[in-house]
Amino acid sequence: MQTSIIMSGFGGQGVMFAGQLLAYAGMDNGFHVTWIPSYGPEMRGGTANCTVIISDEPIGAPLVKQADIILAFNLPSFGKYEAVVKAGGLFVVNSSIIPTRSEREGIDVVYVPANDIAEGEGTTKMMNMAMVGAMLAQRPFLSLPALEQALRDHMPAGKAKLLDANIRVLQRGHAAAHNQVTA
Repeated sequence: MQTSIIMSGFGGQGVMFAGQLLAYAGMDNGFHVTWIPSYGPEMRGGTANCTVIISDEPIGAPLVKQADIILAFNLPSFGKYEAVVKAGGLFVVNSSIIPTRSEREGIDVVYVPANDIAEGEGTTKMMNMAMVGAMLAQRPFLSLPALEQALRDHMPAGKAKLLDANIRVLQRGHAAAHNQVTA
C-alpha cells in the first residue's frame, strides 16, 4: 500500500500542520512516510501546499506527479490540482469557500463544508481537520483513532487548549463525507 496526498490552500489554513499530522500518524503506526512542504511568497495568505506519501514499504522518491488524493482548501487550489488527481483517485473539496463542482470523470469527489464545520467549534482555523476527516472517510489508509492519537501526541503546546475541538472537527468532517456518494 502506498498513498500519495497533496494538500493545497492559502497560508494560515493549516495545510502544513495537516500534512505533518498525517506523517506523524503514519510513522506512529509503523509506516514509511515523506512530507514535503512548499510555501508561496508569503506564509500567511500566500499559497501553501504539501505532499505526503504513506507506504508500508520504503518510498523510492518523494515526488508526486499525479496524486492518489488531493485536498483543495481554496478555489485557486481547486483549479490548479483538479487535473493532478490520478484516475480512480479522490478529490476532497472545501465546499464552504469553493462554489465550483468538478467536471472530471473517473475520480471520486467529496464536497465537505470544512469552514462551516470548524466554525461550529468556534474558529475556521480548524477546517484542516474537517478536510482530513473527510478524506479518511473515503480512503481509510489510516484510522480515525490513529489521527486522534497523533493530535494528542503532536499538537503544539500553544494549541493544546484546542485539542478536543480539533478532534470533534476531525470526527465531524469524517461523518460529513462518510455517506457521501462520490462522482
